[in-house]
Amino acid sequence: MHSSSRNVPSFPRSLTRMRRTVASAVGIAGIVAGTLGNAGPVRAAQPRPAPVACPASVGDRATCYTGEDGNGAYYAIAIPKKWNGSLVVHSHGGPDLGEGSDPERSVDDLDRWSVMVSEGYAWAGSSYRRGGYGTRMAAADTENLRRLFVADFGRPERTYVHGQSWGGNVAAKVVETYGRKNGPYDGALLTSGVLGGGSRGYDYRVDLRVVYQYYCRNLPRPSEPQYPLWQGLRPGSTLTTAGLRARLQECTGYASAPEERTARQQRNLADILAVTRLPERTLESHLRFSVFTFRDIVHSRLGDRNPFGNRGVWYSGSHDDAALNAGVERFSAAPDARRDLSYDSDLTGRVSIPVLTMHAIDDPTAFVEHESAYRATVDGAHRGKNVVQTFTRESEHSELSDAEYADSIAALDSWARTGNKPTPRSIASACATFDRVYGTGCFYDSAFHPKPYASHVRPRPGGLTWPAMTSAQERAWSRIDGVGIAP
Repeated sequence: MHSSSRNVPSFPRSLTRMRRTVASAVGIAGIVAGTLGNAGPVRAAQPRPAPVACPASVGDRATCYTGEDGNGAYYAIAIPKKWNGSLVVHSHGGPDLGEGSDPERSVDDLDRWSVMVSEGYAWAGSSYRRGGYGTRMAAADTENLRRLFVADFGRPERTYVHGQSWGGNVAAKVVETYGRKNGPYDGALLTSGVLGGGSRGYDYRVDLRVVYQYYCRNLPRPSEPQYPLWQGLRPGSTLTTAGLRARLQECTGYASAPEERTARQQRNLADILAVTRLPERTLESHLRFSVFTFRDIVHSRLGDRNPFGNRGVWYSGSHDDAALNAGVERFSAAPDARRDLSYDSDLTGRVSIPVLTMHAIDDPTAFVEHESAYRATVDGAHRGKNVVQTFTRESEHSELSDAEYADSIAALDSWARTGNKPTPRSIASACATFDRVYGTGCFYDSAFHPKPYASHVRPRPGGLTWPAMTSAQERAWSRIDGVGIAP
Protein backbone atom coordinates (compact mmCIF):
# COMPACT_ATOMS: atom_id res chain seq x y z
CA MET A 1 0.00 0.00 0.00
CA HIS A 2 2.91 2.21 -0.40
CA SER A 3 3.78 4.52 -3.23
CA SER A 4 6.02 7.53 -3.54
CA SER A 5 7.06 9.74 -6.44
CA ARG A 6 9.87 11.51 -4.66
CA ASN A 7 13.46 11.11 -5.76
CA VAL A 8 15.56 9.64 -2.98
CA PRO A 9 19.34 10.06 -2.99
CA SER A 10 21.46 6.94 -3.14
CA PHE A 11 22.52 5.53 0.22
CA PRO A 12 25.23 2.92 0.71
CA ARG A 13 24.00 -0.69 0.50
CA SER A 14 27.08 -2.35 2.00
CA LEU A 15 26.11 -1.44 5.54
CA THR A 16 27.41 -4.67 7.01
CA ARG A 17 31.00 -3.55 6.48
CA MET A 18 30.76 -1.24 9.47
CA ARG A 19 33.17 -2.51 12.11
CA ARG A 20 32.05 -0.95 15.36
CA THR A 21 29.51 -2.85 17.43
CA VAL A 22 27.19 -1.90 20.22
CA ALA A 23 27.97 -3.86 23.36
CA SER A 24 24.30 -4.05 24.30
CA ALA A 25 23.07 -5.01 20.84
CA VAL A 26 22.66 -8.69 21.59
CA GLY A 27 20.67 -7.96 24.72
CA ILE A 28 18.41 -5.48 22.97
CA ALA A 29 17.59 -7.75 20.06
CA GLY A 30 17.25 -10.72 22.38
CA ILE A 31 14.73 -8.98 24.61
CA VAL A 32 12.58 -8.04 21.64
CA ALA A 33 12.85 -11.52 20.16
CA GLY A 34 11.76 -12.91 23.50
CA THR A 35 8.60 -10.81 23.48
CA LEU A 36 7.67 -12.26 20.11
CA GLY A 37 6.74 -15.82 20.96
CA ASN A 38 7.86 -17.43 17.70
CA ALA A 39 10.82 -15.16 16.89
CA GLY A 40 13.85 -16.56 15.10
CA PRO A 41 17.45 -16.56 16.27
CA VAL A 42 19.21 -13.27 16.94
CA ARG A 43 22.54 -12.48 15.33
CA ALA A 44 25.64 -12.27 17.49
CA ALA A 45 26.14 -8.50 17.14
CA GLN A 46 24.89 -5.56 15.13
CA PRO A 47 26.92 -2.67 13.71
CA ARG A 48 26.39 0.82 15.03
CA PRO A 49 24.45 3.33 12.95
CA ALA A 50 26.68 4.87 10.28
CA PRO A 51 26.46 8.60 9.44
CA VAL A 52 25.25 9.21 5.88
CA ALA A 53 24.05 12.14 3.80
CA CYS A 54 20.44 13.05 4.53
CA PRO A 55 17.73 13.02 1.85
CA ALA A 56 17.31 16.36 0.10
CA SER A 57 14.03 17.00 1.92
CA VAL A 58 15.93 16.87 5.22
CA GLY A 59 19.10 18.55 3.98
CA ASP A 60 21.55 19.88 6.54
CA ARG A 61 18.89 20.33 9.24
CA ALA A 62 19.75 16.94 10.72
CA THR A 63 22.38 14.24 11.01
CA CYS A 64 21.28 11.02 9.34
CA TYR A 65 22.32 7.42 9.94
CA THR A 66 21.60 4.03 8.42
CA GLY A 67 22.35 0.53 9.61
CA GLU A 68 21.23 -3.06 9.96
CA ASP A 69 19.98 -4.47 13.24
CA GLY A 70 20.75 -7.87 14.72
CA ASN A 71 17.75 -9.49 13.00
CA GLY A 72 18.73 -8.24 9.55
CA ALA A 73 16.35 -5.27 9.37
CA TYR A 74 17.75 -2.15 7.72
CA TYR A 75 16.85 1.20 9.23
CA ALA A 76 17.30 4.95 8.89
CA ILE A 77 17.59 7.57 11.63
CA ALA A 78 17.59 11.36 11.53
CA ILE A 79 18.40 13.61 14.48
CA PRO A 80 17.70 17.32 13.97
CA LYS A 81 20.48 19.72 14.83
CA LYS A 82 17.82 21.62 16.76
CA TRP A 83 16.35 18.51 18.35
CA ASN A 84 13.35 18.97 20.64
CA GLY A 85 14.40 15.86 22.57
CA SER A 86 11.56 13.60 21.40
CA LEU A 87 11.56 10.68 18.96
CA VAL A 88 9.10 9.46 16.33
CA VAL A 89 9.50 5.75 15.52
CA HIS A 90 7.89 4.95 12.17
CA SER A 91 6.21 1.73 11.02
CA HIS A 92 5.94 1.52 7.24
CA GLY A 93 3.07 0.20 5.15
CA GLY A 94 2.84 -2.51 2.57
CA PRO A 95 3.76 -5.17 3.22
CA ASP A 96 6.61 -5.27 0.73
CA LEU A 97 6.91 -8.72 -0.81
CA GLY A 98 10.66 -9.04 -1.36
CA GLU A 99 12.41 -11.87 0.45
CA GLY A 100 14.84 -9.79 2.51
CA SER A 101 14.91 -6.40 4.19
CA ASP A 102 15.04 -3.49 1.74
CA PRO A 103 17.96 -1.15 2.57
CA GLU A 104 16.29 1.79 0.84
CA ARG A 105 12.75 1.51 2.15
CA SER A 106 13.40 3.27 5.45
CA VAL A 107 15.36 6.00 3.66
CA ASP A 108 12.44 6.54 1.33
CA ASP A 109 10.10 6.82 4.30
CA LEU A 110 12.39 9.33 5.99
CA ASP A 111 12.13 11.41 2.83
CA ARG A 112 8.34 11.10 2.79
CA TRP A 113 7.90 12.09 6.44
CA SER A 114 10.71 14.61 6.71
CA VAL A 115 8.04 16.95 8.11
CA MET A 116 8.62 15.23 11.47
CA VAL A 117 12.28 16.22 11.35
CA SER A 118 11.34 19.75 10.29
CA GLU A 119 9.19 19.92 13.42
CA GLY A 120 12.21 19.08 15.57
CA TYR A 121 11.62 15.37 16.20
CA ALA A 122 14.23 12.70 15.79
CA TRP A 123 12.94 10.07 13.37
CA ALA A 124 13.69 6.34 13.12
CA GLY A 125 12.18 3.85 10.68
CA SER A 126 12.82 0.15 10.12
CA SER A 127 12.52 -1.76 6.84
CA TYR A 128 11.67 -4.94 8.84
CA ARG A 129 13.80 -8.08 8.80
CA ARG A 130 12.10 -9.63 5.76
CA GLY A 131 9.45 -8.92 3.19
CA GLY A 132 5.98 -10.41 3.30
CA TYR A 133 3.21 -10.38 5.85
CA GLY A 134 3.89 -10.40 9.59
CA THR A 135 2.35 -7.71 11.78
CA ARG A 136 3.84 -8.83 15.09
CA MET A 137 7.22 -9.27 13.43
CA ALA A 138 7.06 -5.71 12.08
CA ALA A 139 5.99 -4.44 15.52
CA ALA A 140 8.95 -6.22 17.12
CA ASP A 141 11.32 -4.71 14.56
CA THR A 142 9.87 -1.27 15.27
CA GLU A 143 10.43 -1.75 19.00
CA ASN A 144 13.91 -3.15 18.38
CA LEU A 145 14.83 0.03 16.52
CA ARG A 146 13.57 2.16 19.41
CA ARG A 147 15.83 0.24 21.78
CA LEU A 148 18.73 0.52 19.39
CA PHE A 149 18.20 4.30 19.26
CA VAL A 150 18.24 4.49 23.05
CA ALA A 151 21.43 2.42 23.22
CA ASP A 152 23.25 4.70 20.78
CA PHE A 153 21.78 8.15 21.33
CA GLY A 154 20.21 8.06 24.80
CA ARG A 155 16.64 7.92 26.00
CA PRO A 156 14.44 10.58 24.36
CA GLU A 157 12.32 12.86 26.46
CA ARG A 158 9.25 11.35 24.81
CA THR A 159 8.72 8.66 22.20
CA TYR A 160 5.85 8.37 19.74
CA VAL A 161 5.11 5.62 17.26
CA HIS A 162 3.69 6.54 13.85
CA GLY A 163 2.24 4.11 11.30
CA GLN A 164 0.80 4.71 7.85
CA SER A 165 -1.44 2.25 5.94
CA TRP A 166 -0.58 -1.34 6.97
CA GLY A 167 1.98 0.41 9.15
CA GLY A 168 -1.01 1.80 11.05
CA ASN A 169 -1.93 -1.79 11.91
CA VAL A 170 1.70 -2.42 12.89
CA ALA A 171 1.90 0.71 15.05
CA ALA A 172 -1.43 -0.16 16.70
CA LYS A 173 0.07 -3.56 17.51
CA VAL A 174 3.12 -1.78 18.97
CA VAL A 175 0.74 0.19 21.20
CA GLU A 176 -0.97 -2.96 22.48
CA THR A 177 2.21 -5.03 22.84
CA TYR A 178 4.74 -2.51 24.17
CA GLY A 179 2.75 0.65 24.94
CA ARG A 180 1.79 0.11 28.53
CA LYS A 181 1.12 3.11 30.76
CA ASN A 182 4.43 4.65 31.94
CA GLY A 183 6.18 2.46 29.37
CA PRO A 184 8.55 3.37 26.54
CA TYR A 185 5.90 5.01 24.31
CA ASP A 186 4.09 8.21 25.17
CA GLY A 187 1.60 8.18 22.31
CA ALA A 188 0.77 6.93 18.84
CA LEU A 189 -0.21 8.57 15.54
CA LEU A 190 -2.03 6.23 13.14
CA THR A 191 -2.60 7.68 9.66
CA SER A 192 -4.55 6.07 6.81
CA GLY A 193 -4.47 2.94 8.95
CA VAL A 194 -5.62 -0.59 8.10
CA LEU A 195 -7.26 -0.80 11.51
CA GLY A 196 -9.78 -3.55 10.82
CA GLY A 197 -7.02 -6.13 11.29
CA GLY A 198 -6.15 -9.05 9.05
CA SER A 199 -9.04 -11.43 9.71
CA ARG A 200 -11.67 -8.90 8.53
CA GLY A 201 -9.66 -6.08 6.99
CA TYR A 202 -9.17 -7.93 3.68
CA ASP A 203 -12.65 -9.36 3.21
CA TYR A 204 -13.40 -6.90 0.42
CA ARG A 205 -10.35 -8.22 -1.42
CA VAL A 206 -11.56 -11.77 -0.92
CA ASP A 207 -14.79 -10.61 -2.53
CA LEU A 208 -12.88 -8.97 -5.38
CA ARG A 209 -10.90 -12.15 -6.02
CA VAL A 210 -13.98 -14.32 -6.46
CA VAL A 211 -16.14 -11.73 -8.22
CA TYR A 212 -13.34 -10.94 -10.67
CA GLN A 213 -12.94 -14.62 -11.55
CA TYR A 214 -16.67 -15.08 -11.99
CA TYR A 215 -16.78 -12.39 -14.67
CA CYS A 216 -13.31 -12.66 -16.21
CA ARG A 217 -12.42 -16.35 -15.95
CA ASN A 218 -8.80 -15.63 -16.80
CA LEU A 219 -7.09 -15.91 -13.39
CA PRO A 220 -6.70 -18.82 -13.90
CA ARG A 221 -7.80 -19.40 -17.49
CA PRO A 222 -9.70 -22.63 -18.19
CA SER A 223 -6.61 -23.93 -20.02
CA GLU A 224 -4.34 -23.34 -16.99
CA PRO A 225 -3.93 -25.41 -13.80
CA GLN A 226 -6.85 -24.68 -11.50
CA TYR A 227 -6.54 -23.74 -7.82
CA PRO A 228 -8.84 -22.43 -5.07
CA LEU A 229 -9.06 -18.67 -5.25
CA TRP A 230 -8.29 -18.16 -1.56
CA GLN A 231 -4.70 -19.04 -2.45
CA GLY A 232 -4.42 -15.80 -4.42
CA LEU A 233 -2.17 -17.52 -6.92
CA ARG A 234 -1.08 -21.13 -7.27
CA PRO A 235 2.37 -22.13 -6.01
CA GLY A 236 4.98 -21.95 -8.72
CA SER A 237 3.05 -19.51 -10.89
CA THR A 238 5.27 -17.17 -12.91
CA LEU A 239 2.57 -14.53 -13.33
CA THR A 240 3.99 -11.01 -13.03
CA THR A 241 2.30 -7.73 -12.18
CA ALA A 242 2.49 -6.82 -15.87
CA GLY A 243 0.77 -10.09 -16.73
CA LEU A 244 -1.92 -9.39 -14.15
CA ARG A 245 -2.54 -5.94 -15.61
CA ALA A 246 -2.83 -7.47 -19.08
CA ARG A 247 -5.51 -9.90 -17.89
CA LEU A 248 -7.42 -7.15 -16.10
CA GLN A 249 -7.28 -5.02 -19.24
CA GLU A 250 -8.40 -7.96 -21.39
CA CYS A 251 -11.47 -8.47 -19.23
CA THR A 252 -12.47 -4.92 -18.31
CA GLY A 253 -10.56 -2.45 -20.49
CA TYR A 254 -9.88 -0.56 -17.26
CA ALA A 255 -6.86 1.24 -18.74
CA SER A 256 -8.77 2.40 -21.83
CA ALA A 257 -11.09 5.32 -22.26
CA PRO A 258 -14.75 4.26 -21.82
CA GLU A 259 -15.50 4.78 -25.51
CA GLU A 260 -12.67 2.40 -26.43
CA ARG A 261 -13.99 -0.51 -24.34
CA THR A 262 -16.12 -3.25 -25.79
CA ALA A 263 -19.65 -3.62 -24.45
CA ARG A 264 -18.58 -6.79 -22.64
CA GLN A 265 -15.57 -5.08 -21.04
CA GLN A 266 -17.71 -2.15 -19.90
CA ARG A 267 -20.32 -4.43 -18.36
CA ASN A 268 -17.67 -6.56 -16.62
CA LEU A 269 -16.03 -3.48 -15.18
CA ALA A 270 -19.32 -1.96 -14.06
CA ASP A 271 -20.39 -5.19 -12.38
CA ILE A 272 -17.07 -5.74 -10.58
CA LEU A 273 -16.98 -2.18 -9.25
CA ALA A 274 -20.63 -2.16 -8.20
CA VAL A 275 -20.47 -5.48 -6.37
CA THR A 276 -17.12 -4.91 -4.64
CA ARG A 277 -17.71 -1.18 -3.93
CA LEU A 278 -14.15 -0.45 -5.02
CA PRO A 279 -13.11 2.77 -6.77
CA GLU A 280 -12.03 2.33 -10.37
CA ARG A 281 -8.75 4.18 -9.82
CA THR A 282 -7.46 1.60 -7.36
CA LEU A 283 -9.02 -1.53 -8.83
CA GLU A 284 -5.69 -2.81 -10.11
CA SER A 285 -3.86 -2.30 -6.80
CA HIS A 286 -6.62 -4.11 -4.88
CA LEU A 287 -6.50 -6.99 -7.35
CA ARG A 288 -2.71 -7.19 -7.02
CA PHE A 289 -3.10 -7.51 -3.25
CA SER A 290 -5.76 -10.22 -3.60
CA VAL A 291 -3.40 -12.17 -5.85
CA PHE A 292 0.20 -11.63 -4.77
CA THR A 293 -0.19 -10.69 -1.09
CA PHE A 294 -2.76 -13.44 -0.57
CA ARG A 295 -0.25 -15.87 -2.06
CA ASP A 296 2.34 -14.64 0.45
CA ILE A 297 -0.07 -14.97 3.38
CA VAL A 298 -1.33 -18.43 2.41
CA HIS A 299 1.74 -20.15 0.99
CA SER A 300 4.64 -18.41 2.74
CA ARG A 301 3.14 -17.57 6.14
CA LEU A 302 0.35 -20.05 6.86
CA GLY A 303 1.67 -23.26 5.33
CA ASP A 304 -0.98 -23.41 2.57
CA ARG A 305 -3.84 -23.10 5.06
CA ASN A 306 -6.83 -20.92 4.23
CA PRO A 307 -7.63 -17.96 6.57
CA PHE A 308 -10.36 -16.50 4.32
CA GLY A 309 -14.02 -17.26 3.77
CA ASN A 310 -17.08 -15.97 1.92
CA ARG A 311 -19.82 -18.46 2.73
CA GLY A 312 -23.02 -16.71 3.73
CA VAL A 313 -22.16 -13.52 1.83
CA TRP A 314 -24.79 -12.24 -0.61
CA TYR A 315 -23.30 -10.22 -3.45
CA SER A 316 -25.44 -7.46 -4.92
CA GLY A 317 -25.27 -4.59 -7.36
CA SER A 318 -24.63 -6.55 -10.57
CA HIS A 319 -26.86 -6.86 -13.63
CA ASP A 320 -27.80 -10.38 -12.45
CA ASP A 321 -27.24 -10.97 -8.72
CA ALA A 322 -28.91 -14.38 -8.72
CA ALA A 323 -26.53 -15.75 -11.36
CA LEU A 324 -23.53 -14.19 -9.64
CA ASN A 325 -24.34 -15.70 -6.25
CA ALA A 326 -25.08 -19.09 -7.81
CA GLY A 327 -21.81 -19.13 -9.74
CA VAL A 328 -19.25 -17.39 -7.56
CA GLU A 329 -16.67 -19.61 -5.82
CA ARG A 330 -17.37 -20.24 -2.13
CA PHE A 331 -15.08 -21.41 0.64
CA SER A 332 -14.65 -21.38 4.41
CA ALA A 333 -11.58 -20.51 6.44
CA ALA A 334 -9.63 -23.21 8.22
CA PRO A 335 -10.11 -22.36 11.92
CA ASP A 336 -6.42 -22.62 12.81
CA ALA A 337 -5.38 -20.49 9.84
CA ARG A 338 -7.91 -17.80 10.70
CA ARG A 339 -6.76 -17.93 14.32
CA ASP A 340 -3.13 -17.46 13.31
CA LEU A 341 -3.91 -14.49 11.03
CA SER A 342 -6.13 -12.98 13.72
CA TYR A 343 -3.48 -13.42 16.43
CA ASP A 344 -0.87 -11.83 14.21
CA SER A 345 -2.82 -8.79 13.04
CA ASP A 346 -6.14 -8.22 14.79
CA LEU A 347 -6.38 -5.64 17.57
CA THR A 348 -7.84 -6.08 21.04
CA GLY A 349 -8.42 -2.39 21.71
CA ARG A 350 -6.43 -2.46 24.96
CA VAL A 351 -4.93 1.00 24.55
CA SER A 352 -3.21 2.57 27.56
CA ILE A 353 -1.56 5.62 25.96
CA PRO A 354 -2.90 8.52 23.87
CA VAL A 355 -3.68 7.47 20.29
CA LEU A 356 -4.53 9.98 17.57
CA THR A 357 -5.71 8.85 14.14
CA MET A 358 -6.05 10.75 10.86
CA HIS A 359 -7.79 9.37 7.78
CA ALA A 360 -8.87 10.78 4.43
CA ILE A 361 -12.62 10.46 4.00
CA ASP A 362 -12.17 9.37 0.38
CA ASP A 363 -9.22 7.04 0.97
CA PRO A 364 -9.43 4.64 -2.02
CA THR A 365 -7.23 1.93 -0.48
CA ALA A 366 -7.86 1.65 3.27
CA PHE A 367 -11.46 2.83 3.41
CA VAL A 368 -12.35 5.35 6.08
CA GLU A 369 -14.65 2.75 7.64
CA HIS A 370 -11.50 1.11 9.04
CA GLU A 371 -11.74 3.91 11.62
CA SER A 372 -15.21 2.69 12.60
CA ALA A 373 -13.75 -0.76 13.15
CA TYR A 374 -11.03 0.73 15.36
CA ARG A 375 -13.49 2.87 17.32
CA ALA A 376 -15.70 -0.18 17.93
CA THR A 377 -12.61 -2.17 18.94
CA VAL A 378 -11.34 0.29 21.55
CA ASP A 379 -14.85 1.00 22.81
CA GLY A 380 -15.40 -2.75 23.11
CA ALA A 381 -12.32 -2.89 25.33
CA HIS A 382 -13.57 0.15 27.31
CA ARG A 383 -10.54 2.21 26.26
CA GLY A 384 -12.25 4.78 24.08
CA LYS A 385 -11.06 7.64 26.28
CA ASN A 386 -7.53 7.09 24.98
CA VAL A 387 -8.37 7.60 21.28
CA VAL A 388 -9.12 10.71 19.22
CA GLN A 389 -9.98 10.33 15.53
CA THR A 390 -9.70 13.04 12.87
CA PHE A 391 -10.84 13.03 9.24
CA THR A 392 -9.86 15.08 6.21
CA ARG A 393 -11.57 15.88 2.92
CA GLU A 394 -8.74 14.30 0.97
CA SER A 395 -8.82 11.47 -1.54
CA GLU A 396 -5.35 9.95 -1.17
CA HIS A 397 -4.00 7.06 0.82
CA SER A 398 -0.22 7.11 0.75
CA GLU A 399 0.42 10.73 1.56
CA LEU A 400 -1.64 13.46 3.21
CA SER A 401 -0.90 17.14 3.80
CA ASP A 402 2.39 17.96 5.57
CA ALA A 403 0.60 20.70 7.50
CA GLU A 404 -1.80 18.05 8.85
CA TYR A 405 1.02 15.67 9.82
CA ALA A 406 2.77 18.52 11.67
CA ASP A 407 -0.50 19.53 13.32
CA SER A 408 -1.21 15.94 14.34
CA ILE A 409 2.15 15.23 15.97
CA ALA A 410 1.93 18.57 17.81
CA ALA A 411 -1.55 17.72 19.12
CA LEU A 412 -0.38 14.28 20.23
CA ASP A 413 2.68 15.73 21.93
CA SER A 414 0.59 18.31 23.80
CA TRP A 415 -1.85 15.59 24.91
CA ALA A 416 1.00 13.42 26.19
CA ARG A 417 2.73 16.30 28.00
CA THR A 418 -0.27 17.98 29.58
CA GLY A 419 -2.90 15.27 29.81
CA ASN A 420 -5.38 17.60 28.10
CA LYS A 421 -7.16 15.54 25.45
CA PRO A 422 -7.64 17.38 22.15
CA THR A 423 -10.81 17.30 20.09
CA PRO A 424 -11.20 17.01 16.32
CA ARG A 425 -12.30 20.63 16.31
CA SER A 426 -9.30 21.90 18.30
CA ILE A 427 -6.91 19.99 16.04
CA ALA A 428 -8.58 21.39 12.93
CA SER A 429 -8.39 24.92 14.33
CA ALA A 430 -4.67 24.64 15.04
CA CYS A 431 -3.77 23.48 11.53
CA ALA A 432 -3.65 26.95 9.99
CA THR A 433 -0.52 27.75 12.02
CA PHE A 434 1.32 24.84 10.41
CA ASP A 435 -0.05 25.56 6.96
CA ARG A 436 1.61 28.97 7.07
CA VAL A 437 4.89 27.04 7.18
CA TYR A 438 4.17 24.17 4.77
CA GLY A 439 1.48 25.57 2.49
CA THR A 440 0.01 22.14 1.78
CA GLY A 441 -3.49 22.87 3.02
CA CYS A 442 -5.75 21.92 5.93
CA PHE A 443 -8.72 19.79 4.96
CA TYR A 444 -10.19 18.65 8.27
CA ASP A 445 -13.88 17.88 8.59
CA SER A 446 -14.35 17.89 12.35
CA ALA A 447 -18.05 16.97 12.08
CA PHE A 448 -17.50 13.81 10.05
CA HIS A 449 -18.25 10.37 11.49
CA PRO A 450 -17.70 7.28 9.32
CA LYS A 451 -20.42 4.71 8.83
CA PRO A 452 -20.01 1.25 10.35
CA TYR A 453 -17.42 -1.04 8.80
CA ALA A 454 -20.15 -3.44 7.65
CA SER A 455 -21.71 -0.68 5.55
CA HIS A 456 -18.73 -0.85 3.18
CA VAL A 457 -17.40 -4.39 3.61
CA ARG A 458 -19.86 -7.26 3.55
CA PRO A 459 -19.61 -8.95 6.94
CA ARG A 460 -19.16 -12.67 7.32
CA PRO A 461 -21.53 -14.54 9.64
CA GLY A 462 -20.65 -13.58 13.20
CA GLY A 463 -18.47 -10.71 12.03
CA LEU A 464 -20.41 -7.73 13.35
CA THR A 465 -19.04 -7.49 16.88
CA TRP A 466 -15.70 -5.96 17.82
CA PRO A 467 -12.95 -6.54 18.88
CA ALA A 468 -12.32 -9.21 16.26
CA MET A 469 -9.87 -10.70 18.78
CA THR A 470 -10.56 -10.16 22.47
CA SER A 471 -7.83 -9.88 25.08
CA ALA A 472 -8.95 -13.23 26.49
CA GLN A 473 -8.57 -14.87 23.09
CA GLU A 474 -5.14 -13.30 22.65
CA ARG A 475 -3.99 -14.65 26.01
CA ALA A 476 -5.37 -18.12 25.31
CA TRP A 477 -3.90 -18.27 21.81
CA SER A 478 -0.52 -17.04 23.02
CA ARG A 479 -0.15 -20.28 24.99
CA ILE A 480 -0.41 -22.38 21.82
CA ASP A 481 2.97 -23.42 20.51
CA GLY A 482 3.72 -21.88 17.12
CA VAL A 483 0.62 -19.69 17.04
CA GLY A 484 0.58 -16.74 14.65
CA ILE A 485 2.95 -15.97 11.79
CA ALA A 486 6.64 -16.70 12.18
CA PRO A 487 9.07 -13.80 11.60
